[in-house]
Amino acid sequence: MNRNIRSLMVFAFDLLAMIVAWVGGYLLRFNFVWPHQYTDLILSGGAILLPLHAIICRWAGLYLGMWVFASLPDLRRVLKAVAASTLMLGVMMLLYRPTALLIPRSLLVLYPLLLLIVMGGGRVAYRMWKEHRLYGGLIAQGKPVVIVGAGRGGAILVKELERSPDWRVVGLVDDDPLKWGRELAGHTVHGPVSSLPEVLNAEKARHVILAMPSAARTSIRAATDLAASAGAEVFTVPGIEDVMSGKVSIEALRKVEIEDLLGREAVQLDNEGLQHLIAGRTVFVSGAGGSIGSELCVQIARLRPASLVLFEASEFALYRIEQRLQALHPGLALTCLIGDVKDADRMRSVLHGETPQVVFHAAAYKHVPLMESDNAAEALRNNTLGTLVIARAAVAAGVERFVMVSTDKAVNPTNVMGASKRLAEMVCQAMQGTGETHFVCVRFGNVLGSSGSVIPRFQEQIARGGPVTVTHPDIIRYFMSIPEAAQLVLQAALMGEGGEIFVLDMGEPVRIADLARDMIRLSGASESEVKIEFTGLRPGEKLYEELLASDETTRPTHHPKVRIARARAIDDALWLGRLERWLTGPLPAEPAAVRAELAQWVPEYAPQGDGPAPSPAPSGEVRSGTGT
Repeated sequence: MNRNIRSLMVFAFDLLAMIVAWVGGYLLRFNFVWPHQYTDLILSGGAILLPLHAIICRWAGLYLGMWVFASLPDLRRVLKAVAASTLMLGVMMLLYRPTALLIPRSLLVLYPLLLLIVMGGGRVAYRMWKEHRLYGGLIAQGKPVVIVGAGRGGAILVKELERSPDWRVVGLVDDDPLKWGRELAGHTVHGPVSSLPEVLNAEKARHVILAMPSAARTSIRAATDLAASAGAEVFTVPGIEDVMSGKVSIEALRKVEIEDLLGREAVQLDNEGLQHLIAGRTVFVSGAGGSIGSELCVQIARLRPASLVLFEASEFALYRIEQRLQALHPGLALTCLIGDVKDADRMRSVLHGETPQVVFHAAAYKHVPLMESDNAAEALRNNTLGTLVIARAAVAAGVERFVMVSTDKAVNPTNVMGASKRLAEMVCQAMQGTGETHFVCVRFGNVLGSSGSVIPRFQEQIARGGPVTVTHPDIIRYFMSIPEAAQLVLQAALMGEGGEIFVLDMGEPVRIADLARDMIRLSGASESEVKIEFTGLRPGEKLYEELLASDETTRPTHHPKVRIARARAIDDALWLGRLERWLTGPLPAEPAAVRAELAQWVPEYAPQGDGPAPSPAPSGEVRSGTGT
């Protein structure tokens, strides 16, 4: 009922606007002196134009929008109605001549001008009055905040913040000199981003919101560092798509996190090729509940496979990814299987029964210190023997493409985890050509937020008040986001022809001590409040990881973030059999003995603190300084 009453009131207003424009046009034409000789023409002409205008307003859709949210779409509807009504007036001037007097030609200009002012201005005025009534009292309330970015994202954000009792915009900064000194929605753009500390101090603000959806990561980091140095908390909008489409809400604001500073540019994928690889086919993922495995499942599900088979040793991890996929893709055909990749009978049964066309092998033990000593034999069996078992089962089941997720720690490894993954790479190389299956390995570094990442550990330590423990002042690592890693694994899988080891571009290395300092600043604390302690390198840990992505050790592909390692060939036909006998036999009980035997199979493996270099590998390979 209320809606109908409001619609009738708006309809009546538009009819009144037509009358005002029609009569007002005559008054303007005759300098606000009533033209008595035109009285009959004004009345009869208005009686004809009024119902025509009513029909036009309905046709233009003027009653679809709400005045309280009047915006550009509503203005376009008003313009549409004004243009049509003016056209009707023009037709009347040609056809309607009840007396010797004619409708003045000046009304073709005055009538639409007045009609637009009344109809459009009325809507804008109502919205301004309504917003002032609803939110005007909030202007002096809330925490003072400075917006970084005076573009479209900043404009949308300012309008949203004006409706919140929690925030009060006191100014903006932007690096565009043309905006300096100007106003955005009544708020001054004080100057460049470099002036942020001065603006914060002048306005007595301790909060900053970044509204720079298209800015480079270096710009985001610079703005964050400036705000943090001034003791301000830094927030950001949810994402580029949300900002540019106007879907920013106050509830979606969040604090800037370390992932925002370390994140990289979006990955460009060959979506057509990936659709051909995945869509309508059965895909199998081992380690489906892990950090990379679960994200691979999410990315694969987006490509609409006929069936997605999840294989995982952890019941809870499998349940969690199953629930996530069912929520994201309710119609997806899912098969969830518990099992161990080292169980040959289980793997043969599963792959023979599910008959996947593509297998992604992401199951692995990856925590370096845990795998280095007492668990060395288990790491070797899980990472290397598990790869051999699932690879042979894939060949027997006629799998078209087998993709193994590897690691940068496989390059010149100094730990059991890295050496076991390098040996797994060698298994895939040796398996190439034993059947119709194409084997591909993908090697990359650390991923942000994974179960083995330092970031969750640092967050816990900062929350406790410190100290934040870093193993060495100079230790560096490469980082990429989990979605980027999963997307590039898919891209490499598409490009692989068999036997390649793909190396992902990990960008610039990050010093872990600097990472810890950034996280402390983002938490709102200082290093004097949360201290950093250096604890020394852990067993098997390197100061730096190598990806071998240089021109000398890799060759490029058509994708700028994916290269192919110049890998050493495994040309010994009996090598796999000897490796299997070793892995399935009784491995030494002592971790040092396991490492010594492992070094005979991986010539580039140099165990830390285990004495002289081991003897040559059983395959007869020549030791290589590069490992690939």
